[in-house]
Amino acid sequence: MDDLRPVGYVIGFLVAALGLTMLIPMGVGLFADNGEWEVFFEAGVITFVAGGAIALACSNGVSDRLSIQQIFLLTTVIWIALPLFGGLPFMLGATEASLTDAFFEAMSGVTTTGATVFIGLDDLPPGILLWRSMLQWFGGVGIIVVAMVFLPELRVGGMQVFRSEAFDTDGKVLPRAAQIANRISSIYVVLTLMCYLSYILVGMPAFDALNHALTTISTGGFSTHDASFGVYQGPAEYVAAVYMILASLPFVRYVQLLQGTAKPLWRDTQIHAYLAVIFTFVILFSIYRMVVNDDHLEHSLREGLFNVTSIISGTGYASVDYQLWGAFPAVAFFFIGLIGGCAGSTACSIKIFRYQLLIASVRAQIRNIHSPHGIFVPRYQGRAVSEDVLSSVMAFFSMFIVTLGVTAVLLAATGLDFVTAISGAVATLACIGPGLGEIIGPAGNYATINEPAKWILAIAMLVGRLEVMSVYALFTIRFWRG
Repeated sequence: MDDLRPVGYVIGFLVAALGLTMLIPMGVGLFADNGEWEVFFEAGVITFVAGGAIALACSNGVSDRLSIQQIFLLTTVIWIALPLFGGLPFMLGATEASLTDAFFEAMSGVTTTGATVFIGLDDLPPGILLWRSMLQWFGGVGIIVVAMVFLPELRVGGMQVFRSEAFDTDGKVLPRAAQIANRISSIYVVLTLMCYLSYILVGMPAFDALNHALTTISTGGFSTHDASFGVYQGPAEYVAAVYMILASLPFVRYVQLLQGTAKPLWRDTQIHAYLAVIFTFVILFSIYRMVVNDDHLEHSLREGLFNVTSIISGTGYASVDYQLWGAFPAVAFFFIGLIGGCAGSTACSIKIFRYQLLIASVRAQIRNIHSPHGIFVPRYQGRAVSEDVLSSVMAFFSMFIVTLGVTAVLLAATGLDFVTAISGAVATLACIGPGLGEIIGPAGNYATINEPAKWILAIAMLVGRLEVMSVYALFTIRFWRG
């Protein structure tokens, strides 16, 4: 096994940085004068000291070039360490959460899943509400960097097709990560500010607008209200839909756009497919609701656009209980959550490009059957797709399905009913948030789920957010012998 000090240094640095960011909700607590500032001060000191100690202990092993093993380990451990420390304010603060609930909530935040175990959100201190939103915002920008730097290097799930020319470097992983993080973060902040101002313009209170801007651009879905976005039905739903779509498009295209190259944005086939899927389901649901539910056009279009975009992007807001629309919409929402947004965005789930690669491979195979003497090569974005990429995508699909099945069985073994078990597995592995049924459906939450099930669901969030294979690699003998 390689030297672990470079990994420890980066993790320690990020944990210490997380501790410093707790000063923000601490300031909110001071302003609100509710005593909650002490919670964030205490949690911040613990987090900063622990992270600083780890970084200091590993500082003599700092390296700007990481091995594949170090990248695998770093990618996974970061997403475990940050929720562990990020959950401290929930244990020490007004929520008085148990270790299980605090870790679940923080993991849901950092992975941008949006599943919550907290009830009475309307009455929680503003510092706690802001911290939940901040965790999702950090997780959103973090996963973009991981998707653009680490997953292509690890050849996970076909992500190697996105080794982008927009971020040419000398091949050293950490400088590349810093370069990408710098450019992406600037765009991320600008989109967040635009979203915040847009919410303000449609009448959302400033504090709610800030929190929802943070969780919209991260496609996270945490809200400041138990009713989620149901409190703001109307123009705010259109605003949210627009920014959820923008956040679930490849951020590298925005970088290229700022560099003066607009063609990649307009010609990206995964963007075309993603928007086409959203348009198709919005039209289907709108027609269904007008015919079956006797709804009027604007209302059905607005609710369809908002909820379809929320689920397919993995944001997980709910403006209504769409299970009441009928069997067809409920089942359709279950499956569109498994589609996901674009690679290199904050969106979750399988991702649209993998379905495109799968379809391209099937087409090539069918043409080979029809014309056995011909040579037919699957293509993506006009380029031939290598066997390595296709194998990686097939492995991802296989392991995702297996993981989904195992997770559902384990949840059922803890006593959950069939609908809750299967939809909970999908909702957390695909990092969507709401599931189906009375317990974890769009009108419910995860508060009453038993503790063993919460740990299973938290692990599913981690595995799903890191594209499955990068976590499983750590459990192979070859990894530790390398």
